Amino acid sequence: MPVSAPGVLLLLPLALVAVTGLPASAQSATTAAPTWSVSPSLMVYAIPDEDPFVQPSVSIDRGRLHLEGRYNYEDRETGSAWVGVNTGGGDALWWEFTPMVGVVFGRSQGVAPGYRGAVGWKRLEFSSEGEYVFDAEDSSASFFYNWSETTVGLTEWLRLGVAAQRTRLYAQDGRDIQRGLVAGATIGPLDATVYVFNPDDSRPIVIASVAVGF
Repeated sequence: MPVSAPGVLLLLPLALVAVTGLPASAQSATTAAPTWSVSPSLMVYAIPDEDPFVQPSVSIDRGRLHLEGRYNYEDRETGSAWVGVNTGGGDALWWEFTPMVGVVFGRSQGVAPGYRGAVGWKRLEFSSEGEYVFDAEDSSASFFYNWSETTVGLTEWLRLGVAAQRTRLYAQDGRDIQRGLVAGATIGPLDATVYVFNPDDSRPIVIASVAVGF
């Protein structure tokens, strides 16, 4: 049965209960009085032979609780709502991992288990996010999405690296996995990144991203 927007409203309260109901031993990583943090972002896609389009998203965190909303991520004119549990640790070698579950609605509809994670050491960082969308209307359309990148900080604010993605958001031209280059800058709460996928093509895919953390 297709998943509608009301289904999102039913899922989130249940997930919130699951997160806040963790035993005390499982909540030891949270502070006594966790605060809310909000991170909106906007990605602009420049695809050859297609009109540019945007992919907005927002992440909201409070202690172990992670909430996220995306649009134009799994498919055009498609939204998704997510809830997850933040974990992490380490110092010199640090790591973060957030298992999530989401509802996809709009032109594509379904449910999706997913994750976000990162590991870093000094100025080297690897991050990845992925999900498997179980399509509610056509099981053959179910698909694994992934975005991963590895970067090295050249300075306190400038980083360079490589990225890879697996998506059905646009035509793939025979490439199941697309690979590209990354250049990013962080100044205060503002983070700006440019990706060039398939740089060996005469007309590569260019994606610009801007994110702000509060």
